[in-house]
Amino acid sequence: MNEILSQSEIDNLLSAVEMDDMGAGSAGAEAPAGADDFAMADAGAETMKKAQSVKMYDFKRPDKFSKEQIRTIQMMHETYARLTTTSLSGQLRSYVNVHVASVDQLTYEEFSRSIPNPTTLAIVNMDPLRGSAIMEIDPTITFAIIDRLFGGEGVPLKDNRELSEIEVSVIEGIIIRILGNLRESWSTVIDLRPKLSNIETNIQFAQIVPPNDMVVLVTLETRIGDVEGMTNFCIPYITIESIISKLSAQYLYSAIRKGGDTENLELIKKQIVDVRMDLVANLGHTRLSVNEILKLKKGDILPLDTTVHTPLELSIMNKHKFDCRAGRSGNKLAVQVTKIRGDQSDAAAPQGETNG
Repeated sequence: MNEILSQSEIDNLLSAVEMDDMGAGSAGAEAPAGADDFAMADAGAETMKKAQSVKMYDFKRPDKFSKEQIRTIQMMHETYARLTTTSLSGQLRSYVNVHVASVDQLTYEEFSRSIPNPTTLAIVNMDPLRGSAIMEIDPTITFAIIDRLFGGEGVPLKDNRELSEIEVSVIEGIIIRILGNLRESWSTVIDLRPKLSNIETNIQFAQIVPPNDMVVLVTLETRIGDVEGMTNFCIPYITIESIISKLSAQYLYSAIRKGGDTENLELIKKQIVDVRMDLVANLGHTRLSVNEILKLKKGDILPLDTTVHTPLELSIMNKHKFDCRAGRSGNKLAVQVTKIRGDQSDAAAPQGETNG
């Protein structure tokens, strides 16, 4: 319905305001006319309130993402931010904090105009999704990382400049490392395999979609030591259009609750097999008084509660997991596993050796 005031309604509204300022409303003879004017003024004011409540919609840049989808993308990248905080802290040996500052939808042209030149632009192939995304790292953060890796204190450059070939190679290794965090944070929605295609410094050479196409922009506030800057992750709508139905809190939580699919199990196994643990071979026990311990000297012999034929305990994290026997492997002391605890039969053949 058209809520625009006619010229006569506008004139009546202005007249009513002028009469109110002059105190004409208090005159008894003019009361009927004044009442009509004020009634019309009230109607006009109500119409204006209705007009103000109408939300403008630009058909040139329609909203592609619902509020729920934006919120889901934010939750996914909050996980990414936590993982990146941990991995960068370990690699840079410095205090690092990454968190999601905002998630917005805008046109690619608006994103292009908002970033500095030169900057670090990583073109990321979003396989198996269509097209590519862009990870933009603020020059302040880029040079702080490079300075830290080269043995400095993580101080950024005062004047912005393009990266040298060596610097590009260094920052490329960092980007490849944190892209692994992106795969893990998206794992509840899709088995994403992000891959770095190339690094640019000028946005003019990184036109991944037409200027008027909609993108979702995830802005990550990044802090390395005393240096602060922004890292932007720009994902075109056409790239995630095929999984847009999965970007909901309900789907995300249901995927988290499942947590037992084959892909997750394989990922967990790969991470576990590289964990290093201490194995302890217990030769035996004895009991001594404090007085006897104080009198111990070099060359003293302590009798143990085991014999040369007694199997030794091989423990992991203070838990008895294997039986073994002592021996030598080359020039090193070693133990040979003879039995797995829980298995009642002794090993018929040597199962392995653990150097002491």
